[in-house]
Amino acid sequence: MTDFVHGDPESLYSPDVLAGIRMHRQVDKFTDQHPIVINAKQLFCPPYRQVAAITLDLVWDHFLALYWILGSYWILGSNRSKTDSTPICSLCAPENYVRQQIEPNLYYTPEKFQELNEYLCSQNWLIHYAEPEYINNVLNSMARRRPKLANLIGSFDDFILHYHDFFAFFWQLYPAMIAFAETLSEKRTLLMKTNKP
Repeated sequence: MTDFVHGDPESLYSPDVLAGIRMHRQVDKFTDQHPIVINAKQLFCPPYRQVAAITLDLVWDHFLALYWILGSYWILGSNRSKTDSTPICSLCAPENYVRQQIEPNLYYTPEKFQELNEYLCSQNWLIHYAEPEYINNVLNSMARRRPKLANLIGSFDDFILHYHDFFAFFWQLYPAMIAFAETLSEKRTLLMKTNKP
């Protein structure tokens, strides 16, 4: 949702949604500046490096979708017992989880996000992102809509060429990103406790 919120959202959303927007922005900044991401960009041929940040967003989404169950353990199960093997959500139903998180508050989100959300679940985007060819289709579609992003099309070839390197980068980056997000969340919880009357 944060990608559809521009400027200062302070007066537009509830405190919890504002906290989510702020966290998303901080995580984006953290990942964009992370040495792993800077190194990953170098895997793209020079003409494609100018769009590498966009392609990498989809690359990370691909690996997250591909390994949704493991990802959901890290995201949702950090406080669970190490011996608790009960699945949090199954690979075949990530849309159900997303719907449970988003739909109760969808009315309060930006209109463009509401439009996107219709396709996100109905077309099984989260499952399809696990398919490299679907990533190719998304890049092509973005390039068609915005001619300045034409190099997105060629960037897919570099993704496939260096697939195993990107895979390794993802699994180095993802735990660091989760740890960063958890730290932000803990700081927010502590701040809320100290600000209680």
